[in-house]
Amino acid sequence: MWKKSGSGGNRCPSSGWREYQAKLQKQGSLERSRRLRLTVLVLALAALCGVYSLMGSTPAPSAIVTSSPATADSVEPQHLDKEELRQLLDKDAFNNLTREAIDMPLGQRVVHVETSLDPGLQKYLLDRMDRKNSRVIGIVVMEAGSGRVLAMAGFDEANPSVNTCLRSTFPSASVFKIVTAASAVDHCGLSPDSKLHFNGGRYTLYKRQLKDIINRYTNTVSFKQAFAQSVDPVFRKLGEHRLGRPVLKKYADTFGFNEPLNFDLPLKPSHFHINDEPYHWAELSSGFNRDTTISPLHGAVMVSAVLNDGRMVTPSLVDRIVTAKGQVLYRHHRQWEQQAMSPKASAVLDKLMQATVASGTAHHYFRGYRHDRILSHLVIGGKTGTIDNRDHDARYDWFVGFAKERKGDRQVVVAALVAHGKYIGTRASQYARMAIRYYFSQPAPQPATAAQPGG
Repeated sequence: MWKKSGSGGNRCPSSGWREYQAKLQKQGSLERSRRLRLTVLVLALAALCGVYSLMGSTPAPSAIVTSSPATADSVEPQHLDKEELRQLLDKDAFNNLTREAIDMPLGQRVVHVETSLDPGLQKYLLDRMDRKNSRVIGIVVMEAGSGRVLAMAGFDEANPSVNTCLRSTFPSASVFKIVTAASAVDHCGLSPDSKLHFNGGRYTLYKRQLKDIINRYTNTVSFKQAFAQSVDPVFRKLGEHRLGRPVLKKYADTFGFNEPLNFDLPLKPSHFHINDEPYHWAELSSGFNRDTTISPLHGAVMVSAVLNDGRMVTPSLVDRIVTAKGQVLYRHHRQWEQQAMSPKASAVLDKLMQATVASGTAHHYFRGYRHDRILSHLVIGGKTGTIDNRDHDARYDWFVGFAKERKGDRQVVVAALVAHGKYIGTRASQYARMAIRYYFSQPAPQPATAAQPGG
């Protein structure tokens, strides 16, 4: 059961130190175990490859992996874990991949890697990227319930070989308001209709706006309106006066900041740091800083918690790895990241994000979706975010959100990031709309069947 937490209390220093040391020892033991498994795997594959070369094209019966556990364990592991997968796969091979499966070297052998990618969706997004007016583009589409990545399309003007969807260096901007909103529901008991107050402009940050006062110049908005319209002073006041450092730090942790996602390919953690200055809390809670950073993949994973009762799904790109002889070395099984927020908070965020698309900052780019032949059958929600880079010569533009069938089981999360150059080209919200419409315009996928290796 999810338990709400207050501002925290004093902990015994010696107890915390012992827990910290035990955690380090456990991590070291796990790392040594993973390395040993990886070494055994590579040696087993090399030895088996040598057996095949000596025996000819037909392996000896004792060398064939069958369903017998003893036989399988004596030849090669039946399953790789995610850490072994990250060390063995060539991540560059998956950059803007437009095929559902590829053959890759593994040790001294070639294996067949079956991915979760939707080639049609991937090609559709790559073909429609506005490379002329953009410095960077990253678009991730993921099944909300399983974590299977359907599209991972990117562009980097300066370095085309970089997979921008896995870069964790992009300022999160107002996307971080998802974290603030979730903590405000759990810690402060806010509902979509809760009344909040602010003075001054909606998108300015002056210290006088942080004063917790109500006078004749005060504006009153609902929590839902503040989120949908991304009203900065409201979220800054929440951060400074009602949440504070312990709560903001706790929820940044639960949403996966400063820890790498358990993805099939390596990527660095998203970054969050908070100091002891209340004004800094205000900046962070509204997303008005360039030090809180995420990747497009992490943005999609954060949104998955909204559709999964507060728990983030673990993203996955590889469905299966099969040898030329049909031996399954890896098979995807749904896994979960930590609980990001309570189920109640996820239900509130669902409503807040729907309001963003219906009447908030994403409304212009989803205009008319309720009359669209495809989109009218969906429930769509999202959160936008914009901020300049440090040199003020590029503008980061975010949309993270979800789409789910009103009458059906399909639901996806989408994260789109664009770094615009001198001119504003295709917006992140437009890419999200394209991706959602294309995906739901296709027939529902049939249950997967075992693909043949090779080819």
